[in-house]
Amino acid sequence: MEAIGTFINKFTSVFINGIWTLIKGIFNGIVGMFNFPAYFKVFKECKGDFGVLDWILAILVAIIVFALLAAIVFFVYLLIRKYVRFRESLVSKEELLEEMGNLNREIVKLTKEKERILAMKVSQLGLRPDESNEIGTEEDKKEETEEKVLTDEDIGRFYKLKMVDKAYENYTPPVYNKDITLPELCDMFRNFACSRMGLFYEIKTIRLFIASFASTRLLILQGISGTGKTSLPYAFGKFIQNDTTIASVQPSWRDRTEIFGYFNEFTKRFNETEVLKKMYEAKYTDNVYLTILDEMNIARVEYYFAELLSILEMPTRDEWVVDLVPSAWPTDPKMVVEGRMTLPQNMWYIGTANNDDSTFAITDKVYDRAMPIDINTKGKYFEAPYTDHLTLSFSDLESKFDEAKEKYKVSQESLDKIAELDDYVIEHFRLAFGNRIVKQLKDFVPAYVGCGGTEIDGLDYVLKQKVFRKFESLNLSFIRDEIDGLISYMDKMFGKQNMQESKEYLLRLKKLF
Repeated sequence: MEAIGTFINKFTSVFINGIWTLIKGIFNGIVGMFNFPAYFKVFKECKGDFGVLDWILAILVAIIVFALLAAIVFFVYLLIRKYVRFRESLVSKEELLEEMGNLNREIVKLTKEKERILAMKVSQLGLRPDESNEIGTEEDKKEETEEKVLTDEDIGRFYKLKMVDKAYENYTPPVYNKDITLPELCDMFRNFACSRMGLFYEIKTIRLFIASFASTRLLILQGISGTGKTSLPYAFGKFIQNDTTIASVQPSWRDRTEIFGYFNEFTKRFNETEVLKKMYEAKYTDNVYLTILDEMNIARVEYYFAELLSILEMPTRDEWVVDLVPSAWPTDPKMVVEGRMTLPQNMWYIGTANNDDSTFAITDKVYDRAMPIDINTKGKYFEAPYTDHLTLSFSDLESKFDEAKEKYKVSQESLDKIAELDDYVIEHFRLAFGNRIVKQLKDFVPAYVGCGGTEIDGLDYVLKQKVFRKFESLNLSFIRDEIDGLISYMDKMFGKQNMQESKEYLLRLKKLF
């Protein structure tokens, strides 16, 4: 054992001595490099033999050596500074992560507290202010637990819709103005917008707006900015004493959740939108409801509105059903059955669209299902008598449209001319009207006549907006000559004094090339 002990001692001594020599050598080297008295001693010993050139070289060598020493010191300083910053960064990151963890825990606590407060509001079983000091007893804790269970069962996952159920438990319908005619409705609304809100619209714009309700549930108010596109449906909501819902479309809208909302798996609640809430509320009343999709083409309409477009195309209103959630809960609202809700028939969707480089083009799929209305000029000032609002019934409005459809049915002569024009357009432009457009024409034109317009102007507007608008997607340089032939054909068929809007539109297309 003594032999191995001696071996280990001598063997490791070689390694340790080497390390010590290395450390001592590095330390002696650093001290030697910065031994300024030695530098001055050498300079003092040798300066007696210097000539002029020697002095210059000696000073130059001294400057170089001292510069190298300064560079070494500066380099070491940078290394130390970098290390300190790196260490501070690590410490700050650790502190930030710890702070984020604390904030996340606080958020969870606050979320639970928020849900508890909302539950207490709905059930109206919240604590009184004078009970704050009595919560510590076992009896109070038991009551609080029972209250929480009751509240969760009462609210379920649809908070806003359940609140609508509660608000309409003892609903009494208002007294509706049923004696008003369609022309009176248009005139009163125009005068109301002027006298009460300072908005000026041509009577034709009002007639187009009201008559469009008879043909489709989607209207598109398009044109340049600042012409009152959003104000028109907003003012109508004030006029009928049922405020219009405004949904500001965002560029990020990509699917149906922007309209209806979505079920949050984490909170087990359905995040309802205001649009969904108004849809649900509309099912309780016979009022007329409008929803504005403001700047609707700032995102792609066929993305976020696709499901509604398809549902509203169903032949019967019983099929206007949207799936909100995949299964049923006992606490779901009254009108959400098996996770499904029938869309209200008394709601219209009004999209506003600016046609500029910052927006998406609205596709034919959307245009075909909607009624576009151009508003490109500011209304001219006019004097209007002070006009009060009214309460409009959906059932009464629809019955007036049905009466107009019977009384002002599109004449067979006009339908025959439309069919001939359809054949002409197919032959020369390879475009067809389609059954949907013909159906909308039969619904819109009688309502437009019932509002005070004429049949020929109603036909002119539908042809311009629903048929000739499609020419923009064609190669206009190849159909330029065909446009002149189409205008001549329309002059011969409808008369030169008629179809002015369509002709002006076709001439504008021709001037583009």
